[in-house]
Amino acid sequence: MVSPFDIEEIFPDTAAEPVRLPRRQTGGSPQGLAVTLITDYTLRTRAWLPTAAIVALLGDFDVTTGAARTTISRLARRGVLEGSRQGRHSSYRLTLAAAANLSLGGMTVAAYAAHPDIWDGSWTLVIFTLPKEESIRRSTLRTHLRWLGFAPLYDGVWVSPNPLTIKERAELPAVTPGTITAFRAQHLELTAGGTRNPIDAWDIAGIAEQYDRFIQRWEPLLPDLRTGSVTGAAAVRARAEVMDTYRRFPALDPLLPSELMPPDWPRARARELFRTVYDHLAEPAQEHVRAVVAQTVEGPHLDIRAHTVAEMSLGIRPLHPDDGPGEDPAPTGTASSGAVR
Repeated sequence: MVSPFDIEEIFPDTAAEPVRLPRRQTGGSPQGLAVTLITDYTLRTRAWLPTAAIVALLGDFDVTTGAARTTISRLARRGVLEGSRQGRHSSYRLTLAAAANLSLGGMTVAAYAAHPDIWDGSWTLVIFTLPKEESIRRSTLRTHLRWLGFAPLYDGVWVSPNPLTIKERAELPAVTPGTITAFRAQHLELTAGGTRNPIDAWDIAGIAEQYDRFIQRWEPLLPDLRTGSVTGAAAVRARAEVMDTYRRFPALDPLLPSELMPPDWPRARARELFRTVYDHLAEPAQEHVRAVVAQTVEGPHLDIRAHTVAEMSLGIRPLHPDDGPGEDPAPTGTASSGAVR
């Protein structure tokens, strides 16, 4: 199975530059994994995590100490994390802007396939023209369109069954100004042969295979979840993996109309399996993260809280420093976004 943390393995034909949407994909495997771990247990409270604890948690995924510290520093420089130092010890937490961004991303993942899809029979088409020598702009636009749920019907004609939101309509022209036309229309069947249906823009068999792999990976774990035998680092690893694998599906299968899909399309089955695994592992994974942090800083660390899929779907409002009681105070020391100590 492809790595759940590497967008280039998911979409090998896109540009090698970092993908900005969703933000958790950016920076390759260690950074995506670090953001997943920190988000899963501190999003609401923006709790401070000691550097040593983050390094230890990443170590459970075979990320070396050096690579983990480099990852933290890069996330701090990019504005995803903010740091604070007390003597020789440093701690990090999500910035308010990153937490808000990740909360919106979580809502998208949690809401995916939660309800029966309703399709009006129309397609959104984005048509663009860019000289082949402008490969960077072409790759940037193609990557952006994929994350919006589009697929290429022809080289410069991309389609989606879903209408563009107001935000997407504002953002899309900014990617490559002056090169795009978009409209929504219905497909007309032609009497002549050799025509291409918009649904053919997607590799339906390939998407089904990804769903099947997901189901085959996680269904055997269900008996262990019922007995509570998945605990400690194993619970954290499994919870991170199921999240980072499942959140690929909104881009791979942007709620393609069920009426156009093969019988027994596995989307709903995959969603229920994701919800079951992610929610059942919330408590044991949370306790392990608290225990890892307690090895560096004594205390129960009740501000480290795992959230459920239902909570994500409602939107997790990250605490603001001015929100008053409940906010985890910053460690004593000077705030810093520099190198990890």
